[in-house]
Amino acid sequence: MSKGRGAPKEKPPTARDFRAARLANKADERARPAKPAAAAPAPAKAPAKGAAKGTAKSAARPKPGRGGNVASGRAGGSIKAREEGPMRVQRALARAGVVSRRGADQAVADGRVLVNGTVALVGQTVDPARDVITLDGHTISTHITAHRWIVLHKPAAVMTTRRDPQLRTTVFDLVDDVPGLVYVGRLDFMTEGVLLLTTDGAAAHALTHPSREIERTYAATVRGDAAAAVREARNGVELEDGIVVPRDVQAHPLGNRRWAFEITITEGKTHEVRRICDALGLEVERLVRTSFGPVRLGQLESGEARALTPAERTVLDALIGLE
Repeated sequence: MSKGRGAPKEKPPTARDFRAARLANKADERARPAKPAAAAPAPAKAPAKGAAKGTAKSAARPKPGRGGNVASGRAGGSIKAREEGPMRVQRALARAGVVSRRGADQAVADGRVLVNGTVALVGQTVDPARDVITLDGHTISTHITAHRWIVLHKPAAVMTTRRDPQLRTTVFDLVDDVPGLVYVGRLDFMTEGVLLLTTDGAAAHALTHPSREIERTYAATVRGDAAAAVREARNGVELEDGIVVPRDVQAHPLGNRRWAFEITITEGKTHEVRRICDALGLEVERLVRTSFGPVRLGQLESGEARALTPAERTVLDALIGLE
């Protein structure tokens, strides 16, 4: 084997490769008993008018996340806010995006916040739709009428945090600078895939709370005995912080001793999927979150963002509204 430096590096499989491998395996199983026909196909008839029209339309149809109904970019989209009623003054300030929650606590404690002209007290309840709140003499618009939602395809080597002490790229560098924007479910430094960001803090909390059991699906490129790992995982995987029983788990060969290992879980513990793979004796080369609840990665390019689709919005509203 040549040791030259010019040998190209093999590109790691993508989530699309995972799906293709699964479909190819199913096609092989169906085709195995049947013998391929030797006869040449009959000459094709002229396409009907409607068929030609449909073909042209499908060829011209834009890919999801790259135009069409779901705009691609940095901004995402807005959704009408629910009336949340009275809340603590610190939370109202944090929701407005003028200060962090900790900064709001400190501002109230320092006497810099007024409610209807009177110095606010720590823990005081306010109604953002009616009360006039000022910070350092400036009136703050705390009545939120719409929330921003962004679907981001997080690349590898990007931090899921607002600021990084080591000045590495963060997910907030990839989207518009929106006051009060938070992420929904952290992805670790090297994990890629779908990441939701929103200005609706209550919704973000609801979607990540274990009681909601929101499904998250991950596709990992692994080495090891993935077939045995699937059988073991279906009975539950014991981690140091409890047993995890996946909602679904399967594996498909990718070639070159690699496997596509797909797993669906309902929790968001730190490095959970990587720890599951480690417990199953699998070496993870790449990890992609392909869906979070109803939101799927689809064809969204790495580093790109889009708005929620109407269907995603409907399902998320239902999940957020669960008691």
